[in-house]
Amino acid sequence: MATEEVYTATTTAAPQNKSRCFTVPSEHLSTVRFCIKIVEVLLSFVAFVLEEVVNNCLSCAPLYFFEFVSCTAFLFTLLLLILLITQLHKKVGITCWQHLDFGYTLLILVFFFIASIAFMADNSGTQVEKSAVVFGFLASVAFLADVVEFIRTKGIPCLGKKQGTENQATPVSEVEKLNANGNDSG
Repeated sequence: MATEEVYTATTTAAPQNKSRCFTVPSEHLSTVRFCIKIVEVLLSFVAFVLEEVVNNCLSCAPLYFFEFVSCTAFLFTLLLLILLITQLHKKVGITCWQHLDFGYTLLILVFFFIASIAFMADNSGTQVEKSAVVFGFLASVAFLADVVEFIRTKGIPCLGKKQGTENQATPVSEVEKLNANGNDSG
């Protein structure tokens, strides 16, 4: 029974992965960034709701821009969060999740900050408008914290180069080695 001892370790069944609906941390989202994304969703939602409560406006363009940005930030961050903590990200067909996550978060940070400044500069001065602006800036800070944490843990994905690909000889494939019949010429 020596063959059983030799093959026992390699023929055992792979451990069954418990199928869970949500996985935190996942391969694309750490626990810290998950918590930051939850805060982003909540602050964006509160900013959007407060903006929707505004009854009238003197100059409505900043209000509408803030509405668009806060609603977009809420919905798309929630969508991104759901995709990254479930297995759905494997079914979408996108392979560059780090680029997408970093680019989206940075873009929303810039737009949320600009929208908050514009709405702060041109509003009626009601308490609801002031509160919406405060939550807009708080959401911007949350998006900034997400970008900083992303850079701290993973670096900037656009600048990342594949390490170890330079100065390496291309290995001869196994089929070519077998077809060479022991000849070192192939």
